[in-house]
Amino acid sequence: MKKVLFVASITRHINTFHLPYLKYFKDKGYEVHVASNGDEKIKNCDKHFNLEFERSPFKKQNMQAYKKLKKIINKEEYEVIHCHTPVASVLTRLAAKKTRRRIGTKVIYTAHGFHFYKGAPIKNWLIYYPIEKLLSKHTDVLITINNEDYLFAKRKLKTKKIEHVHGIGVDKKKFEVDMSSKERDIERAKFTVEPLDFLITYVAELNDNKNQMMIVDAMKILVKMYPNIKVLLAGDGVNKEKLEKEIRENKLQSNILLLGYRTDIPNLLAISDLYVATSKREGLPINIIEAMVSGLPVVATNSRGQRELVSDGENGYLVEIDDVNSLAQKIKNIYLDNRIRERITEGAKENVEPYLLENVMKEMKDIYKM
Repeated sequence: MKKVLFVASITRHINTFHLPYLKYFKDKGYEVHVASNGDEKIKNCDKHFNLEFERSPFKKQNMQAYKKLKKIINKEEYEVIHCHTPVASVLTRLAAKKTRRRIGTKVIYTAHGFHFYKGAPIKNWLIYYPIEKLLSKHTDVLITINNEDYLFAKRKLKTKKIEHVHGIGVDKKKFEVDMSSKERDIERAKFTVEPLDFLITYVAELNDNKNQMMIVDAMKILVKMYPNIKVLLAGDGVNKEKLEKEIRENKLQSNILLLGYRTDIPNLLAISDLYVATSKREGLPINIIEAMVSGLPVVATNSRGQRELVSDGENGYLVEIDDVNSLAQKIKNIYLDNRIRERITEGAKENVEPYLLENVMKEMKDIYKM
């Protein structure tokens, strides 16, 4: 039986983004394997290797994971290996060198956003770019998910086949939640949000890159004029305590709620009025696509990946990173004018089509045929 291996640093990444692709190979008669850190159950996975991948490239656990992964790849003799996330993908391509030469294993790497990009810290260029340039010749297909990365890869990297795919795909049916006004009010009440409150949501890991503090700072301005504006921040991460302290010290506890990790994102979006994304760097943010599919207007920072989805004034608004006053102003404009909200929402629905799962799956099927 033919075998395929999917690799990512953490199992949650596989469960969140790649289950449709595991199912695709399963339906094609492949034995489906996954290598990742975490023991969560994975659908359509015949064998899971729980390896000690770490996000930092300098952790010694990665060397242990590499040795185990190399043994697995040499033993299982995969027809296809598809790797994700930077460190895990570096280790996978090194570990697969022998089987690529010996039996012709095809190695695919999806770059969910290069760590080197225009405006990135110099250390990112010094560490990640040389590694990626070296490993590009050990990659059969490099998949990029935004145009900036695609054009750079075509100019600078040595992979024979470089593709641009519209993200990992969003299931439209999942985010078209049918909720009556009464049901919406009941759901909002669970978060102490009243029917006439204006609700903003942001779904992201709580870290410096996702930059939730920018929203907190904007709310310091907004609540003085509009105390019925509220924010749901869904996600966990290293900045949780720092955000809690800032919210508490500015007496914003009734306006900003930290929800932790959530699995009910479609419902959260269905009860919201606006989506805000303040990230400093993205590959192609699925959270914005999900918000657009849900029919929400979006205000996002003008960062790599986000500006590919949001055209300022057409299907959303862009503000510069850490420009708190502009963020507050755009939120205010949408809060005060339903016509703006409706126009932007309509533009979002028109532009989101290429990013839907059914269309991305077509792109991926062509790549998997190789």
